Amino acid sequence: MSTVKRYNPELVKWKRKRGWLFYLFLLPLFFAVIFALFSLNIKALLLNVIAFLLLYATLIVARKGFEQEDIYNEATLTKAPKTPFKQIAAFMLMTSVFYASYVAGNYELFKSLFLAVVSFVGFFLYYGFDPKKDKLKDFGDISSELVLKMLGETQEKIETITKDAKKIEDRVLSDKVDLAVKRSNMILDALIDDPKDIRVARKFLVVYLDGITDVISSYNSVEEEHITPETRTKLLDLMDDVEKRFGKELNRLKANNLFDLDVNIDTLKEQIKH
Repeated sequence: MSTVKRYNPELVKWKRKRGWLFYLFLLPLFFAVIFALFSLNIKALLLNVIAFLLLYATLIVARKGFEQEDIYNEATLTKAPKTPFKQIAAFMLMTSVFYASYVAGNYELFKSLFLAVVSFVGFFLYYGFDPKKDKLKDFGDISSELVLKMLGETQEKIETITKDAKKIEDRVLSDKVDLAVKRSNMILDALIDDPKDIRVARKFLVVYLDGITDVISSYNSVEEEHITPETRTKLLDLMDDVEKRFGKELNRLKANNLFDLDVNIDTLKEQIKH
């Protein structure tokens, strides 16, 4: 699923623990396996192990769907998930419940089918359906695939810079890199709000972020004591120039948005007059 997101993973971490209700199904199957093992009932052991594995596989697929849905909900621009993991999990749950009740549990066919259908319907009532609608804006003559690809790559580059910046021991340099990251995120937010500017911001997306990534990576590969004062000064000056350049880029994007607003206001005035 192509997606552009700006969110704090900690805010949705708890959501990804959804699926605890599955343990209500897994727990009795687990005890059934233990009892069959101690009673040396090989047939019951095999049947219950298969039932347990089927339900556990359902939990894994369902959690994949929950995680996919959380990312979709947090993203500002994204396409709907291609693979309906929650729907697949619902069918897997229905199959697992039917197998556990009819084959492993020796329930009557009608009762087993009833429990399977109830579990299937209950899954959707409780967890809902997979997202179906794309969350996209008017990109003008730019394809949505290109916009999502470039913005997604930009987000990944910023995350890489943020990760590498944590390894920098020089506090002054680290603060300057953090400031550049903040500017980068502001530019990314501006592009998400108005993706039509993505072409004119291509230099920022490709050249500057790649350059910062390479410089910081090279810096981290050298021992701190081996960096000369001259190199450190050049690096600090470079980050100052980057911060200024990012500031200009951000102001330009804001100016473009203000220009678009003025044009839309004038257009609306003309339409009202006529």
